Amino acid sequence: MGILDWIILCGTLLFIVVYGVWKTKGSKNVNDYVKGGNEAKWWTIGLSVMATQASAITFLSTPGQAFHDGIGFVQFYFGLPLAMIIICIVFVPIYHRMKVYTAYEFLESRFDLKTRSLTAILFLMQRGLAAGITIFAPSIILSAVLGWDLGTLNVIIGTLVIIYTVSGGTKAVNVTQKQQMFIIMTGMFITFFFILGYFPSDITFDKALKIAGASDKLNILDFSFNTKSRYTFWSGITGGLFLALAYFGTDQSQVQRYLSGKSIRESQLGLVFNGIFKIPMQFFILMVGVMVFVFYQYNPSPLNFNPSATKTVLNSEYAEDYRLLQEGQVTLEAEKRIAQNDFSAALEIKEYAAVEEAKQLIIRINKKDSINRIAAKSLIRQADKSVEINDKDYVFIHFILNNLPKGLIGLLLAVILSAAMSSTASELNALGTITALDLYKRNEKLRLKILRVFQLVTFGRFKRENNNVFTEKDYVKASKAFTLIWGIIAILIACIANLFDNLIQLVNIIGSIFYGNVLGIFLLAFFFKFIKGNAVFFAAIVTQIIICIVYYNLIHIHPSGDEKLGYLWLNFIGSALVIVIAFIFELFDRVLKKPLA
Repeated sequence: MGILDWIILCGTLLFIVVYGVWKTKGSKNVNDYVKGGNEAKWWTIGLSVMATQASAITFLSTPGQAFHDGIGFVQFYFGLPLAMIIICIVFVPIYHRMKVYTAYEFLESRFDLKTRSLTAILFLMQRGLAAGITIFAPSIILSAVLGWDLGTLNVIIGTLVIIYTVSGGTKAVNVTQKQQMFIIMTGMFITFFFILGYFPSDITFDKALKIAGASDKLNILDFSFNTKSRYTFWSGITGGLFLALAYFGTDQSQVQRYLSGKSIRESQLGLVFNGIFKIPMQFFILMVGVMVFVFYQYNPSPLNFNPSATKTVLNSEYAEDYRLLQEGQVTLEAEKRIAQNDFSAALEIKEYAAVEEAKQLIIRINKKDSINRIAAKSLIRQADKSVEINDKDYVFIHFILNNLPKGLIGLLLAVILSAAMSSTASELNALGTITALDLYKRNEKLRLKILRVFQLVTFGRFKRENNNVFTEKDYVKASKAFTLIWGIIAILIACIANLFDNLIQLVNIIGSIFYGNVLGIFLLAFFFKFIKGNAVFFAAIVTQIIICIVYYNLIHIHPSGDEKLGYLWLNFIGSALVIVIAFIFELFDRVLKKPLA
């Protein structure tokens, strides 16, 4: 990185933090801090919702996902537009009509306090883990760039987010996310056109697509009913639908974005905006990864994109074996360039037989390439079992650092860090709000115990005239304090995190374990009026235990992706289970309470 890159990177991050603090300082009450004073317009809501979901993991992992596995990951989002319509019709009017601060506040009025608290705790568990991952992802990038310690980077990134999130609350998150989305999309579009400019002079965008297609990178739709496959059309519109319903309809990090709207209409328009533009945005990011793949058909690439993995094996007793693989890869890449040139020439003359022959040659070379990379991973694993061999998350950053001009490298790093900050800010904002309002405010015993802890920590200097009387300012302070605490917890989680095949999949897997159950609870609240709180509470506990067992036995034991059940199905299974079990519990409860004739 040059001086210009550092200026752009540091200037961008400093601007976001200072702007967020300056624009939103001085929240007077809970409504200002948690709902931004209900001043947000639909475009602010739409961009904020998109920025919350589009973390650094999106811009770090998704191109690598497309590079290795093609563009089929876009099917994951097929259920999102339908989910936006359902949320606009069902969720938004209820939340606004009841004037709730959190999604789980509604559950207390419908069921009881314990159901509200349980659902809030389920949210805190999964979102707390996810917040740590969203900090960890960009730390990997800067660690690869600067050679800095991962723990140090986690602390730096987490601290930057904490500063303006604690200071300004929801409004700070909303106003900074507009700037961040502008930076993010500008950087990605510039990168896309730079990649096209690096292709050989005779390779147009149309030809690049055909080259990617020859290597099966453009298989968008999979209509098979194979439940083992992670991404199919059917898992997208079922499991993906339920995941989107749970995430956008019940996850406070998203609900808080549209609760800040000026009206129901503004909130609905913001969600519709997200429903229309999210899939094209995700498709474009995947297309960037596909173009990176085409670029490496004509340019050398490492056997493993993780630089620390390569360094480890080259400093081990397996160094000579790895160098032999590297030499074989150089020969293979020369063959690959020749095969691509033959394929391009066949496309020019439009001769079907020649095109098919060249395509089959490319497929054979790709298989050899895959065998080489698997052998490289095996050597790395033998050299050091603790080193991460999965390199999907390093593909895009490797391209950025080794091929983009000075200045643009700084901009792309700013893009990825901006995305990390925007998503993490929403998560910490939601975690602090839920802890303060759903647990601290609604549980008097917990509140008094926390006050006693403060008094002990401050050696009795923390005093209140009446510990049982709490004002609006007290709850704003509590929200800020819990946001800070969750920020520290997220940093700690980031420090012990590790790669899991692909970071974007890890976050979605964590969500899928919890989201189905939570969504089912809300569906019971909306549509099954005869089912009461006790049945829902115990059904939710049983369902969560079953989902964890299903995950461990059918998915977790197959981390390579060759699992018995695609993780997206957990969202549907969780929702269905909690509804069925609650129905059974409610029937038993009514039968037992009914007097005998």
